[in-house]
Amino acid sequence: MAQTGYLSRIRFLIVEDNAFSRTLIRRILVQFGALDIQEARDGETAKTEIKNFKPDIIVVDWMMKPTDGMELVHWLRESKESPAPFTPVIMVSAFSHIANVMQARDAGINEFLAKPISAKSLLARIQAVIEKPRQFVRADAYFGPDRRRRPLPHPGEERRDEDPVEAPQAH
Repeated sequence: MAQTGYLSRIRFLIVEDNAFSRTLIRRILVQFGALDIQEARDGETAKTEIKNFKPDIIVVDWMMKPTDGMELVHWLRESKESPAPFTPVIMVSAFSHIANVMQARDAGINEFLAKPISAKSLLARIQAVIEKPRQFVRADAYFGPDRRRRPLPHPGEERRDEDPVEAPQAH
């Protein structure tokens, strides 16, 4: 388990339309020492927060209106207006069927967390994006963290560039 203060220098943005869930996530982050936390009730508000607050990690719910978490991730990764396409995103959703997880992964999230969440599970996802960041990949229809979690044998020719896209260092 992480020590108190582990998250004290990390800026978090919680994007969640449910006030109870936002409060729960905030309390967990504070419990682990997070000091700089902003909240947004939907993806549209989050875009402004991303531009102004410049979070280091975004925790986002999938289902929100008018702009849901998937639309926000697409904007973050692909839009010319996005100021921070490399920002780690932890998607939170009750829709945790494997097809949903894969859809979120293919949108460019870093980690997926099924609701209901626990402090331990949220911290594990945060530790993954901090301590084991994945390189970003740009392919024809995808930009985001490498979707492969483990090396698998590949029977064909390696088609990736020798120089992967590097994320800028956090401030």
